[in-house]
Amino acid sequence: MTPESSESEVLAQELEKLGEQVNSLETRLAEVERIIKGLEATALVTARALEEISSHWDSVYRAMRRAE
Repeated sequence: MTPESSESEVLAQELEKLGEQVNSLETRLAEVERIIKGLEATALVTARALEEISSHWDSVYRAMRRAE
């Protein structure tokens, strides 16, 4: 083997490793984005539920004031 082909092989191997790392990162990023969308949806449901609970408590407080 010539030194140039050896160097080319080393470069090819390093590029292959980098390509695998990029693919791995892309996969992980897609998973993170999916999780974030789920968290956003859950936060919205939670906010709506808290708003409903707050409304019920407001009704309870108004009823208690009327009873006094």
